[in-house]
Amino acid sequence: MAPPKKSKLPKPLPDGFILTDTEKKKWRLGKIIGQGGFGLIYLASQNVERPVAGDTEFVIKVEYHENGPLFSELKFYQRAAKLESIQKWMRSRKLDFLGIPTYWGSGLAEYKDLRYRFMAMDRLGSDLQKVCDRNGGRIKKATVLQLGHGLVDVLEYIHQNEYVHADIKSANLMLGFRDPEQVYLADYGLSYRYCPDGVHKEYKENPKKGHNGTIEYTSLDAHKGVAPSRRSDLQILGFCLLHWLCGSLPWDKFLNNPNQVQESKTRLMDDLPDSVQQLSVKGAGTDEVARFLLYVKSLGHQQEPDYQHLKHLLVSGGKGKLDFSPPQGSAGECSTKVSDPPAKGKKPGRPRGTSKAKPAPPKMEDDDDYDSEEEEEREMKTKPVDSRYIRGPPITKPQSQKGSSEKTSRSARAKPEPVSYVEFDSIDEDDDDEDEEARPKPIPACYRRGPPTGPRNQPNRTNSKRSSEGFTDDLTPPSSLRQEVKQQLHPQRRKHLSENSQPAHVDCWERWDERHVVYRPQQWSHSEHSYQHTCSCGRSEVKAAPTQRSTLLYWFVFVGVFLFLGAATAFI
Repeated sequence: MAPPKKSKLPKPLPDGFILTDTEKKKWRLGKIIGQGGFGLIYLASQNVERPVAGDTEFVIKVEYHENGPLFSELKFYQRAAKLESIQKWMRSRKLDFLGIPTYWGSGLAEYKDLRYRFMAMDRLGSDLQKVCDRNGGRIKKATVLQLGHGLVDVLEYIHQNEYVHADIKSANLMLGFRDPEQVYLADYGLSYRYCPDGVHKEYKENPKKGHNGTIEYTSLDAHKGVAPSRRSDLQILGFCLLHWLCGSLPWDKFLNNPNQVQESKTRLMDDLPDSVQQLSVKGAGTDEVARFLLYVKSLGHQQEPDYQHLKHLLVSGGKGKLDFSPPQGSAGECSTKVSDPPAKGKKPGRPRGTSKAKPAPPKMEDDDDYDSEEEEEREMKTKPVDSRYIRGPPITKPQSQKGSSEKTSRSARAKPEPVSYVEFDSIDEDDDDEDEEARPKPIPACYRRGPPTGPRNQPNRTNSKRSSEGFTDDLTPPSSLRQEVKQQLHPQRRKHLSENSQPAHVDCWERWDERHVVYRPQQWSHSEHSYQHTCSCGRSEVKAAPTQRSTLLYWFVFVGVFLFLGAATAFI
């Protein structure tokens, strides 16, 4: 009889059929529990006298003798998956578990003129793909890192046995039958002996063999037709970890075009670590995977990886039981835009048209009582405030940091409640006309450092130097003028000070404050010997300048002498 086509599954063997392996051990077949690419999986037992129990710990994979995948897988299991070899390696690495199914035997069988190849191995449970489907494609980050940590141990073991897996994916990761928290890497049908007898396969691209493996996860070397190597396995694992974290991959939308998939993977690897970090989802950052793939990118085709370093990159997953419960957030939240990285110099997330927040103005020594007020006003205002509404004198750049040491002691002052710009028209309704007259015009620069000493004696600002008190050296007011000239504030400022800061009246002449003096040239009378002064308590009066008093005294003396001489002349 002609052998059947390789693409067909083998005809089922009868329940209770007895198989004999190469070591003369007998196996009894039970019911079929699954099927692979070209094979069937049966429950099996070494007790051939009784029917196979439903909780048996062994299975047998059966394929036609001519099929190649089972032959390749069998060669790997015979070389690397024997129980003694696994236990010896676990003791050398001080591991409690290694996720490789144990090989128990293999052989050939015939039934109705058909030849079969079979292999007995550990019974495993459900695959990880069902967990991903139940969770919307995602797995919790801690669990993903634990899976990666354990799979690095598995890859190190099979690499030391001269094989690579070349097809790592969730469908080939099986949960333990007795312990579902143990995960095994199964299905070695595409396994490849990359280093036979210690000689590594050379790097050689072959387009005819390109894109081999599972298209979502296959390595860039496999896309180019290069024989798989250790770095290929690690790159495939990195793509799997990224998929489990995010629930999707940037190239999912064109899986039917292998060339586009290859280009997308190339862009992702070229732009590491940013290309992977920007795929982070809520509660699942991808920093560890980004560093993992960045290290894999640095490996040469024949270079041996530092497996301990790779495990250290994933160590934040910790140890303990695996949690396969659904993670927070829906699947597909990760951004898949890898081809269009954010433009340099622009911060992501800023809406178009918004401007950066302007820095706060420098603080003055006595400005603590309205710092918070201005800060709240900046949040409440919807448009720039006209200059005539700005309270207090223009804020100048401080010459020293003296105020920083006094800020704590002055912070205990009572602060006036903030008043927004829209409330200015409704305050002091009875004094609207008075406020219009009191609002100053923009102050000329020549008057900002002190009062004018005369209409024709303007200070030369460029030749003067500021003193530590804020006045120029040649404009320092005399002590008599310092006692007379008082602080003149905006009516709004007077109201806050009178209501909050001054519970009782304080003589305005005792509240000299050089920083808050506002000199308004339009309030000086036409006579150069007098000026009008408004103090912080609201009183407005006309004061005589010192030169006026001296002139009046001279006039009184002169008139007295003149009258005295006139009277004396009359008597004579």
